[in-house]
Amino acid sequence: MKRLGISLLLAACALFSFAALPEVTLRDIDGKNVNVAILAQSGKPVIISFFATWCKPCMRELKAIHELYPDWQDEYGVEIYIVSIDQAQDIQKVAPLVNGYGWDFKVLLDPNGALKRAMNVQNVPHMFIIDRKGKIVYNHAGYTQGDEMEIPTYLR
Repeated sequence: MKRLGISLLLAACALFSFAALPEVTLRDIDGKNVNVAILAQSGKPVIISFFATWCKPCMRELKAIHELYPDWQDEYGVEIYIVSIDQAQDIQKVAPLVNGYGWDFKVLLDPNGALKRAMNVQNVPHMFIIDRKGKIVYNHAGYTQGDEMEIPTYLR
């Protein structure tokens, strides 16, 4: 019985291990440090989307989200952070790509994979939605056209 209790406790801890964002500091594309845990403390819903400059599904997802972002900002006050997992030798490609598409997302760089590991991201694209209370309410890997249409459900 004691083993069952311990097993249940460990399972519950694993289930809720991502209830909040981890304490990881990344740089934005302007070179400023950003503590990721603080992003969830704004009182606004937050989308965090992991991507790479070489990832075609990532580009499709971010283009689709970019088209809807102004409406989501007006209706829900959402903030979007995109996290590049490009390695250090390719990090210089991120700003030109983002600027070339005219994306007005906040861009974070994770060349060493610290946040990627902390949030158990295996593949990109990978999206998380954090509610107004700072809890992760959506966790989705991959992209299929139309996935962006379910996002408002989690922003409400």
